[in-house]
Amino acid sequence: MTDISALLGAEAESLLSHQCGGIPASTLHLPGPDYVDRVVAQKDVKPGVMRALQYLFGHGRLANTGYLSILPVDQGVEHSGGASFAPNPIYFDPENIVRLAIEGGANAVASTYGVLGSVARKYAHKIPFIVKINHNEMLTYPTIYDQTLFSSVDQAFDMGAVAVGATVYFGSPEARRQIQEISEAFQHAHELGMATVLWASQIENLPVTAGNGAAKVILNARTGSVVMNQNVEVDNCAVAHGNLAVTITSETQVSQPNPLSQGATVATQTAQIDITAQKGELVTLPVSPSLSEVVKAL
Repeated sequence: MTDISALLGAEAESLLSHQCGGIPASTLHLPGPDYVDRVVAQKDVKPGVMRALQYLFGHGRLANTGYLSILPVDQGVEHSGGASFAPNPIYFDPENIVRLAIEGGANAVASTYGVLGSVARKYAHKIPFIVKINHNEMLTYPTIYDQTLFSSVDQAFDMGAVAVGATVYFGSPEARRQIQEISEAFQHAHELGMATVLWASQIENLPVTAGNGAAKVILNARTGSVVMNQNVEVDNCAVAHGNLAVTITSETQVSQPNPLSQGATVATQTAQIDITAQKGELVTLPVSPSLSEVVKAL
């Protein structure tokens, strides 16, 4: 058995002993072996759809618990096989995806029409299939973010799938069209007695705003230069500055030995350093909320 408390670590006690006092437990529709009879049967759901749901809930290692464990794999045009399976090349073969779901005791396997259709005759009767009928695609440049129907409900039904699934990017400019498309597709699936699964996502078109970084001042001791980023703020202060010119000149002098002295000619360098200090200035800086204000003040 898995030690859940050890996995949760320091948060184990607060998470496992938490009791919600705001919502009465009697108002919750909790998972259970009778979930289809107790919850689904109260809705306007066709008997064929109830049968498909019961098949999903009754398969795999979580059979008849009210919980589902589904292996979802978006292979192909949406994420590309290379992006998904390069670390495990055997899963380029669709059959290995389905075998993984079976050996893992999953209630169902969810993937694209191409993946499941290629092995439907061999496995559709051994594990429930959920066909994802729409996808984004990475072939268009520049990249767009939109879910497009790549297969139909009828194609999924003909391969023996128990359910179809689809994604809607709620909040995106294309959301209304996607909602209408998937609503019509799901209605047709229910007419055929198939269950439906909706994946909802808002991450594709979320605006991302970078936060302000920390204020930084960098001093170069060799050149005396100072670099500040835009988050630096300066309080009231006085800055004294001016120009200091340093000039270094060198001259080569040659010393010749006396005739017949057997001496050697020697060349020496002499250097002269001149330092000129110009009149300095004292500048008063007001409180500056930004780097641009500091630059203007100086």
